[in-house]
Amino acid sequence: VYSKSRCGYSARTKSLFDSLGVEYHAVELDKAADGAAMQTALARLTKQRTVPNVFVRGSHLGGNDATQAAALSGELQKMLGLTS
Repeated sequence: VYSKSRCGYSARTKSLFDSLGVEYHAVELDKAADGAAMQTALARLTKQRTVPNVFVRGSHLGGNDATQAAALSGELQKMLGLTS
């Protein structure tokens, strides 16, 4: 999860992962020395400039809206290996 520490959407995404009981790695772009460069690289890679920018097992999922929708449909849980 690429996020920013003061972003409400990032907080919602991280809270979702917490509620699912899964471990995740969050990169706080506003705290990282090269955060601006990372965000630029992510935008080139994903065509998404906003945070959070979520990857699951190396696959780009999207932002908070896409992550929440995937959780509601059960797709996120499948991606995480929580269901079959």
